[in-house]
Amino acid sequence: MRILIAEDDFTSRAMLAAVLRKGGHEVVEAANGLEAWLALQQSDAPKLAIIDWMMPEMDGLELVRRVRLLTTEHPPYLLMLTSKGEKADIIAGLDAGANDYLGKPFDAGELRARVMVGCRMVEMQAALNESRQALTYLATRDPLTGMLNRRAILEHLHKELARAARYGQALAVGICDIDHFKQINDTYGHQTGDDILCGLANNLQEYLRKYDTVGRMGGEEFLVVSTMPAGADGLALFDRLRSRIAVTVLSTRAGGLSITVSIGVASTVAGNTVDTLLEAADLALYQAKNGGRNKVVLFSPEKGGSETDNEVRR
Repeated sequence: MRILIAEDDFTSRAMLAAVLRKGGHEVVEAANGLEAWLALQQSDAPKLAIIDWMMPEMDGLELVRRVRLLTTEHPPYLLMLTSKGEKADIIAGLDAGANDYLGKPFDAGELRARVMVGCRMVEMQAALNESRQALTYLATRDPLTGMLNRRAILEHLHKELARAARYGQALAVGICDIDHFKQINDTYGHQTGDDILCGLANNLQEYLRKYDTVGRMGGEEFLVVSTMPAGADGLALFDRLRSRIAVTVLSTRAGGLSITVSIGVASTVAGNTVDTLLEAADLALYQAKNGGRNKVVLFSPEKGGSETDNEVRR
């Protein structure tokens, strides 16, 4: 493990480094508190630090306090090295954020034992972080397609709507629905239907811009959230998406199959909420389905309904 030694006394620092290197650790040395503080702020900062209490530039207690104020998912394990033997001093060090302490002059065996405890704690923290990240990923992903699930895409929409209002941008949302999906399931089976869903999910992510976001709302419906310049409505973007999907052959266990999608689009106006945007896009999707499918329809608040993109672009 990579370990930082913050000790101003050269002899003590050399002895500490020798014991740690003999134990197979990589050692980073700091001759004062300021050097240690700078080292612990780096992206590749050591995950375990042995810090002397009495140092120039910045003492160990202040260094520990500063490190504990850093925002990080990987806080270092801090072992305070001190000649202060009073219980009150030891408590002060632990209260400041030290994980453990070691008296000076140190015993090599005790040092190795306490460092071993610190290494185990660092490894346990890393494993915990990995588990938490994995759970977070699973909680936000659709289990079939691997894209954002309903809750995650709606949370993203909430954030983008607030951002668009703050910076005077437009936001377009499109609800994409696979045409005649029930017929696909009835004809080829639900496993082929799953292949279609996965294939479409991949194509949506490939065909959209890098700053567009898509998630699965449920069933055969997908929601696309797209940031636009002020005044734009996103109709051209979604029609290009519809056109590309219509000419794409999806690989399934039943062979290559082609599908079309109907898309209902709504763009932001003053006072929009997530619910009103989704309601508008859903109404536009209903119009696209009733109008013959394989269409993009933009909700038009002025008309109290929807309008197609120049009737239909085929």
